[in-house]
Amino acid sequence: MKKILLSLPLLILSINSITQELPEMVIGKASSGPGIDYIFEGAIKDDVSPAGFFLAEDQSDIHIEVLANWNDESPRGSVVGGFVAYLDIKTIITNQKTNQSKSVILKPHLNMSDNLHYAQNLKLPGSTKDLYTVSFAINPPREGLIGMHLDWREEVGKDIAVASVFTFADLDFYKISQATRR
Repeated sequence: MKKILLSLPLLILSINSITQELPEMVIGKASSGPGIDYIFEGAIKDDVSPAGFFLAEDQSDIHIEVLANWNDESPRGSVVGGFVAYLDIKTIITNQKTNQSKSVILKPHLNMSDNLHYAQNLKLPGSTKDLYTVSFAINPPREGLIGMHLDWREEVGKDIAVASVFTFADLDFYKISQATRR
């Protein structure tokens, strides 16, 4: 018992150093119908494969993410906390100093901390020291990408999600852009 109590501070220090090395910046949170929660994050750029399909870690400033999960108001049959698949998510990131912007389509990614999520490595349109506005346009899947059974259409409607745009201003990505995962 004494050994466990003595090693507890070391464990806490180890956990703290890991979390300090891997900061994620929560940009914002939102919900929309039918029962979907969104968490928008700026994260540390990462090595994402297959190479050639995703911007390389050494060419990126940040990793932008959207976690889209069913909540307790979701349609019956939905797994609360489960990933909402097939969404069409685009982000527009605008440098508030220069007004330069960049548009990026977020693709499904898989990792050990978030599991399935939408994300993309990206190079900021300007200095990492500038402030940015980020808009996330979330749309239902394109027609023909997913089949909709009659029971879903009658109970919920013809779409998985309500088309929504969420915008966040005065975002400082400097600390995230300087961090590395390894």
